[in-house]
Amino acid sequence: MSTNIQGPTVTELSSPTATPGAPAQPVAVPQSAGLGLGLWLRDLLISAGVSVLIILFLYQPVRVEGTSMLPRLEDHDRLFINKFVYHISSIERGDVVVFHYPRDPEKSYIKRVIALPGDSLRIDHGQVWVNGKALAEKYVPPRYRDTRSYMATVIPDDCYFVMGDHRSISSDSREFGVVERDLIYGKAVFVYWPARDVGEVK
Repeated sequence: MSTNIQGPTVTELSSPTATPGAPAQPVAVPQSAGLGLGLWLRDLLISAGVSVLIILFLYQPVRVEGTSMLPRLEDHDRLFINKFVYHISSIERGDVVVFHYPRDPEKSYIKRVIALPGDSLRIDHGQVWVNGKALAEKYVPPRYRDTRSYMATVIPDDCYFVMGDHRSISSDSREFGVVERDLIYGKAVFVYWPARDVGEVK
């Protein structure tokens, strides 16, 4: 949003009708309406251009399809993903990421990162263990947990183990395996529609 700045004025230091010896009276010449409208349109176009560039190169709007990320993300929620962040920072455990489905790169999935490259992971009747420690998962409500297990494994280099928050219905790395780094292309950051779900994705 640009800040409105009062238009310039011209101050005359003397007047042809001024009394000789009398102090000059400043006269403000108002800015023309046409010039003011032109400046407003210019600022509007610049703001729109910057917004388009930000969306094209930094953020991308996407729509959620399915319920595997309940309760935070609902079916048909619309959100922005940051496409640039992983060029300057690392993927972290707990990030909600968007990636090309390993078995069909034409499809995109959204899941939460549970284990990083080099981590040892196992799942014992629904409880996730990473590097020998039970993972505290506040984002998974008790009613969305399941009792599935997964044998102990070490996550390969440049790969990530991802899971949906709605564990009882999610198709994730427990089924299709780890996700290679090159398939991950964005981080979910903000839900913008519908209004009841607006807010940061955590």
